[in-house]
Amino acid sequence: MSVILMLICALVFNVVTIQSKPGKVMTKASGTFEVKLNPQDQGADAPVGRMEIDKQFQGDLVATSKGQMLMAASSSVKDSAGYVAIEKVTGTLNGRRGSFYLQHNGVMTRGVGELAITVIPDSGTDQLVGLRVKMNIIIAEGKHSYDFEYTLGEP
Repeated sequence: MSVILMLICALVFNVVTIQSKPGKVMTKASGTFEVKLNPQDQGADAPVGRMEIDKQFQGDLVATSKGQMLMAASSSVKDSAGYVAIEKVTGTLNGRRGSFYLQHNGVMTRGVGELAITVIPDSGTDQLVGLRVKMNIIIAEGKHSYDFEYTLGEP
């Protein structure tokens, strides 16, 4: 599983996200986060790997997240793999309290990664209702950070 984990980490350099509607004012947020991936033992013959996600966000997003990830790697082509994940984020975004769900879809084809992270539509609660995000995740020297632009309110 460690090879798959390295491939997943490499995927985050190419992030594609949803776009906001024209005319909406975008607000920026940035900060750092720590992530723990806890492999779930499913036996050596399991067709896919599974991990629990546990994150702590700092900066403009002060939050925690919990989620699940499924992943698989090619057995015949080096550096080809994929993963999907959903995580629930709960905390404050620039002082606004609430929660929302993030959905990940990542693939790596012979070392070239693509990653899409989106807020699941209408998943924002409390003061984060209508949240839409254009998100970037950066991994540099083993440290994780994020920056994103977002809108709030009616879709």
